[in-house]
Amino acid sequence: MRNIEIKARIDDPAVKISRVKQLTTDEGKIIKQHDTFFKIPNVTQYENTKLKLRRFEDDSGELIYYHRANTLDPKLSTYEKTSLDLNACAGIERILSASNGCLGIVKKTRILYMVGQTRVHIDEVEGLGNFLELEVVLTDEQDTNDGQKIAEDLMTKLDIKSEDLIANAYIDLLTDK
Repeated sequence: MRNIEIKARIDDPAVKISRVKQLTTDEGKIIKQHDTFFKIPNVTQYENTKLKLRRFEDDSGELIYYHRANTLDPKLSTYEKTSLDLNACAGIERILSASNGCLGIVKKTRILYMVGQTRVHIDEVEGLGNFLELEVVLTDEQDTNDGQKIAEDLMTKLDIKSEDLIANAYIDLLTDK
């Protein structure tokens, strides 16, 4: 699967939410997420490849493996993920912690909006603050240029400035603190 993504620091989530709501009829969905990142053998933390177990409030989750460049511009993210029921999450977390080691944990409250083919996230990340993420979900027929154009158009509509863009994943920002 492929996305084009950007991440930006935001000062006032309410202002961005208001702008997003002008672009969609989607009311938004509040999602609490607990992401445990695992070390990957032969991959350093900053090689842009991550393995994480995402748990939700109902103890279901997803195992996600992704690769994304640490650049400020809209960038390609390739990923694989699978859904997990509550029984699988605890076992997988134990196994990956024992076999790979834990890199760190990111806790956030996310408001998810869909604007066309783009997931717009307003995130409050514990220990970091507030962010906006765009994930343009590419179809098989679309190339990265198509996704970058969509992301850049939304950045303009949402008044996301280049100086607010963040290159790194939340886990990297937390680790660097």
